Formats: sequence, C-alpha cells, structure tokens
Amino acid sequence: MIGRLFSFRGGIKPAAHKEESAGAAIVAAPLPAQLVVPLRQSIRATARCLVAPGQRVLKGERIGAADGPLGTAVHAPTSGTVVEIAPRPMAHPSGLDTRCVIIAPDGEDRWIEHQPFDHRAAGRDATLAHLRDCGIVGLGGATFPSHVKLGRGKGVETLILNGAECEPWITCDDRLMRERAADILAGATVLRELIGAQRLIVGIEDNKPEAIAAMRAAAGSDAEVVAVPALYPAGGEKQLIRVLTGIEIPYGKLGGDFGVQCFNVGTAHAVYRAIAHGEPLVSRVVTLTGSVARPGNYEVAIGTPIQDLLPLAQPAGDTDRYLMGGPMMGFALPRLDVPVVKATNCVIAASPALFPPPPPEQPCIRCGECARACPAELQPFELYWFGRARNFGKAQEYHLFDCIECGCCAYVCPAHIPLVDYFRFSKGEIWARERDKDAADAARERFEFRNFRQEREKAEKAARLAAKAAETRSKLAEEAPAAGDAPAADDAKKALIAAALARAKAQKDTVEVRNTDNLSPAVQAEIAAVEARRKAALETGAAPVATPDNES
Repeated sequence: MIGRLFSFRGGIKPAAHKEESAGAAIVAAPLPAQLVVPLRQSIRATARCLVAPGQRVLKGERIGAADGPLGTAVHAPTSGTVVEIAPRPMAHPSGLDTRCVIIAPDGEDRWIEHQPFDHRAAGRDATLAHLRDCGIVGLGGATFPSHVKLGRGKGVETLILNGAECEPWITCDDRLMRERAADILAGATVLRELIGAQRLIVGIEDNKPEAIAAMRAAAGSDAEVVAVPALYPAGGEKQLIRVLTGIEIPYGKLGGDFGVQCFNVGTAHAVYRAIAHGEPLVSRVVTLTGSVARPGNYEVAIGTPIQDLLPLAQPAGDTDRYLMGGPMMGFALPRLDVPVVKATNCVIAASPALFPPPPPEQPCIRCGECARACPAELQPFELYWFGRARNFGKAQEYHLFDCIECGCCAYVCPAHIPLVDYFRFSKGEIWARERDKDAADAARERFEFRNFRQEREKAEKAARLAAKAAETRSKLAEEAPAAGDAPAADDAKKALIAAALARAKAQKDTVEVRNTDNLSPAVQAEIAAVEARRKAALETGAAPVATPDNES
C-alpha cells in the first residue's frame, strides 16, 4: 500500500466544469454518411494504404499497414465501400491535408472474423505485434504506440494506470471507469504481464468519487486505486508518477529508465478489447460539452466528421468556435469537416460567455507568477524574452524543451501574455533549424563522398593503365631476340630489302609503253632516243631521264 502521496511544484486549480457531462452515460453515436479515416493517426508515422477505391471492407478490416518502427495499423470503423483515397483536412491547428480513406457505410456494421488472442500461449513478441496490428496507441492524447511503450518486458517494477483526467470539461475517462472498470483492469493486467511489473497503481483525481469506487470494486487486491488531489496538471505523466511514487523523471528520460511506466485507462480498455475479443481500435469515447443543450459522452467511430457529431449535443446559438481537447491544452478547430481521430477526447463548443476573448497582451512585468505556477519548475518569463528576441540557443539553455505546454503560466499571467504560443514558436523554429542543419550536413556528406568517389575512380583507372603498360613492356621484353642474334637478324633484313628491290626492277623492266600506235616517224624517233638515254642512265647510275609519261 502507498504510505503517502507526494506533490509536484506549481499547478493551478481552474474551474473543473465536470458536472456538465459527467452524469451522462456513454451512448453510441450514429454512423455518418461518410467516414474520413486518416492514414496518419499521429505525427510520428503514416500507415501504408492497403485498399483501393471501389473496394468493399468490413468493420475492423485493415485499410492501412504499420509502416516504420513507430507505425500502427489503421482499420475500417464499419463495413461499407471505399469511395476514394484523397487528401483531406486533418485535426490539427494547421488545418493541413493528409491522405485519408473515405468510406461510405452500408449500415450493416458487419465485423471481420475475429476471436480472442491467447497472449500467454503466443508469447510476448507475438502479443506486441498483435497490439500493433490492432492499432493500439495511447488514448490520453499523445497516441504513442503502445507496443513500443511496453519496452523490453523487464526493468519496470511499477505500472501506473492514469485515470486522473485533470483538464477541465473532459469526462470521457471518468465515464469509462464508472461503466467499464472490470474491462479496464483486465487490460491493465495484460499490460502488467507484458511489461513485467510487480505492482499496479491506479491514480484518479479525488473529484471523481464514483469512478474511484467502481475501480476499487473491480480491482480487489490486484491493484491499488489511489485518490490524488485535484490539481492541474496532476494528470501529466511525469506529475502523476511524482505524486504516486516520489520519483522525478528529468527531461530526456523515460519512466522506464526509473522502473515505472504509465498508461491511460482508455488505452488499457483498448488492450482488453484487442486481447479478449480480437477487436482493433476503431472507436473511442468523446466528450461533447461546452455551450450545448445536451452535453454527454459518446462512443464515436474513428473518422466521423466533427460536424456530424455536433447535432447530438445541440450547440447553442452563441457558439463562436469549437475546441478539440480541453481549454488548457486543446486547440481551436480550423474547420468542422475534420474527422475524429484516436487522440480526440473532447469537443467543446465555445462561446463568449464561457470563454471570453482574452484581453490585449501587455508588457511583462516580471512578477514571477508564471514561474510559481510552472509544474516543470522553469522560468517562463525568461523563455518568453528569449523567444521574442529569437535567441533560441539561450532558450534551450533555460530548458525550453522541458515545457509540457500545460498552459499554467498563461493562465496566471496578469499581463495576459499567451506564453505557450511563444514557447511553441520557439520549439518550431529550433526544430526547423535542426532539420535544415541535418539537410545541409547530408548534402555536404553526399558532395564529399562524390569527390572521394571520383578521386578513387581516377586512381583506380591510373593503376589499371600502369599495370597494362607494365604487362606490355614485359611481353615485349620476352619476345625480343638475344644480343648475339643481332647480325643475323640484320642480314636477313637486308636480304629482304634487296629481294624487294629486285622484284620492283623486274616489274619495271617488263612494263611496256602504251599509246604508241599510229605515231608519226618524228615522235617515234624521239621516243627511241629517250629510251636509249634511260638505259644509259640506268647502267651508269645517273638520275632517270624524263619521259613523256612522267613529264608534268
């Protein structure tokens, strides 16, 4: 049993607004006319598409295969026909497009053939592969692949189940624990066996007494269900680990490095469905609340457009925007045709009455309120100045990346400075510069390797030519005659030349003068004189006498 609870520095106590939707039981949301299923379910990986337009699919059928070490599979949320595969807006502040599979439901909601998975008989590696192929990710908001987070299966002594749900307005985990506590604990048992933990602790904020009672009844003696003080952000992984165990996880380290690991209760429930029934993750519980007539919690198929969910809650006429997630860490939806994804835990209809527009930003007075509220024990006012000055190196020295973007600093700032926006800007700029530096380094390495390759090829070519020349010289040296044979070789050469000259002379002597028919006596006499002089010259060795044939 836990002897005492610890605390973390900072934190705030905003108005919870849990009662608006916590009393409503989970209801299955109707299927829309079209489901838009993104192949990118997180920023870490995109699934490889396995279907084509016109293809019929069944509920739970894989439409995207896990691609890469951080990838997980994507499945059809219901049976129907693949209409197209096209870019559609994603649930992200940027509103950028991502590749999606658009499915027209046939209304039958027919499952693929599935059966329980015996994880004990299959072994740990096969079970992790099964969870990956079932698309199981963290449902607390980060959507980190669960099969990766389970680690090596050793070195973890304590498994923490996160049911804190500290952010205002969100009650999907609360209702899940109230209604499906036994299934959550069964999934947690599977996680415990896979991770090799000896101890299982469930942390729930004390403002959820019904959920605490339901989880304690289902846990029995197999787990410790602990009520933790309701202080935002007690549901943060590092903060909850600190509260329950006293262990502080520094930046850049994981809980597994300190013998403790944390999973969301929604993730444990998804693991139970994947093991006990062989069902992939095709839906999740979403809270619809805010300025609405019927707030509640709904079991929603992944890929359901937000605009098709809103009529269930009946937003009020003064609604001016919609938030995905909570008011502290969520974001305003750029458009309403974006789909529900695995990270979607809440949609809040915001109005000026519930969420008044922020006052104008004023200069920082260095009051230190942000530093006192920061649960990561940072100095947000210093990070703010470094971000404004674009002095990102200094911001990193002040541990910018320790910031979990919880929003506590902006909440208490009397100058109404949107501090988290500055921190996100600084992080984005640093990441962009790192990417540019990596690209430049890769280009330089390619250029240097190209030069090295060219020099190597040039040297290899010169070596080949030198070897060939040496081989030729060696062959000529072997074929050359000995020094004593030189006079005989010269005599043979002279004899060949003399023979050639004799043949040429004989051939010349046999040449008959042509075109001498019908000549006049004078011409014939001239020719005879020339021939006589030629013969005389040949006999005496004088120069040849010009003849009519060789005169120019």
